[in-house]
Amino acid sequence: MEEFVASSWGREFVAGGFGGIAGIISGHPLDTLRIMQQSSKTGTAFSILRNVVTTEGPTALYRGIAAPLASITFQSAMVFQTYATLSRALDPSVSPKDPPSYKGVALGGIGAGAVQSLMITPVELVKIRLQLQTESHKGPIDVAKSIIKAEGVKGMYRGLTITMLRDAPAHAFYFCTYEYMKEQLHPGCRKTGEESLRATLVAGGLAGVASWISCYPLDVVKTRLQAQSMHPVPKYTGIADCFRRSVREDGHGVLWRGLGTAVSRAFLVNGAIFAAYEVAMKGLGSRGSVVLADNAIL
Repeated sequence: MEEFVASSWGREFVAGGFGGIAGIISGHPLDTLRIMQQSSKTGTAFSILRNVVTTEGPTALYRGIAAPLASITFQSAMVFQTYATLSRALDPSVSPKDPPSYKGVALGGIGAGAVQSLMITPVELVKIRLQLQTESHKGPIDVAKSIIKAEGVKGMYRGLTITMLRDAPAHAFYFCTYEYMKEQLHPGCRKTGEESLRATLVAGGLAGVASWISCYPLDVVKTRLQAQSMHPVPKYTGIADCFRRSVREDGHGVLWRGLGTAVSRAFLVNGAIFAAYEVAMKGLGSRGSVVLADNAIL
């Protein structure tokens, strides 16, 4: 284990896991609210929130957290490791002593998003079913069993195509925004590795906002496709049909329903993810230090 953590691959993997856990814990209530907004036809974020808390209690906002929390360490670790590897491998013209170019960052982000799609599709399918509680389930394992029983193992990957279309380009925006904003907020930090904690939090938050805005209509379609029951017949026959019918029935505004909740959550969650990631990387001895204040360094 010590040899694993001592390696570059191991440090990226462990730090990515810490970042993922921080993001899930901080943002799941707002994620539940976003899913409810996307699947409903009426109601503001506040009215939906008030109704859920009044009728089911505040803990209902954490419904479905077990599935992503159980997988997030490995998932986030793989995403950060894939990004770190591809951002350099796909632009070899940059010296190993210098930070990856923005071209490498974008290409690495696309690759990381594609890898994440393969891991996250079954998890999000189960999470959405639990968050919406379209049927009575005891937990994530019960949901997974019911899906496999009704649709086979391939049913767990319903929504893979739309998830990949969402995540691959969104991660390019995600990592590019983070690297660019971090450098703007703390000039020179990409080369020295000594960014301030404030720069990390703000850059991470803005990266999350940028990535969600870039892919939000696709996320709405994905939620509706994964939330639908396949029996007796599915409501939507595919991505294009879901997009077309959603707009026809609810107007173009449906493609942005819940965006305010999503970007609020994105800023909070991704600030936490990158802060935890960077602090963990420093703690594992991979980079410089995280500057907490003008005279305080971690």
